[in-house]
Amino acid sequence: MASLREKVDSEFANIEKALASLPPTGQLPDLSVLELAGVAALLHSFYNGIENVLKQVLVSQGHELPQGDSWHRDLVNLAAEKSIVSRTTKEELFDYLAFRHYFSHAYALDLYPHRLQPLVESATQLYNTLRSETQTRLGPEGSSLRDGS
Repeated sequence: MASLREKVDSEFANIEKALASLPPTGQLPDLSVLELAGVAALLHSFYNGIENVLKQVLVSQGHELPQGDSWHRDLVNLAAEKSIVSRTTKEELFDYLAFRHYFSHAYALDLYPHRLQPLVESATQLYNTLRSETQTRLGPEGSSLRDGS
């Protein structure tokens, strides 16, 4: 069975792949509907990876994962409550959570560059912050997590 470090490293690697595939924000207005849908799918994958990291860390610390209709929001709140992520990171994650919900329930024709741009622009910084915060909460095992370089 994989260790927590291996599970989290695997998620971080997948998040990094999604981030590396995002286009520069200046190109967003020139993308086709199909290409914008691809950007949205990458942002969705990015956020899903973050949720997977939070779930792994919470479970490893013996916390029960939220259930029910609001489990996505409750997961982020629980991660902040247990000091896995900061309050600032929690608030930033809610922007991606709102987008995740929108993407899951909207038509691809309703994706607009000006709405995707702030998410694309801040994704790498959010990832770096989240990676740093989660590593500090993992203890000695977390010290050998990837450094993201």
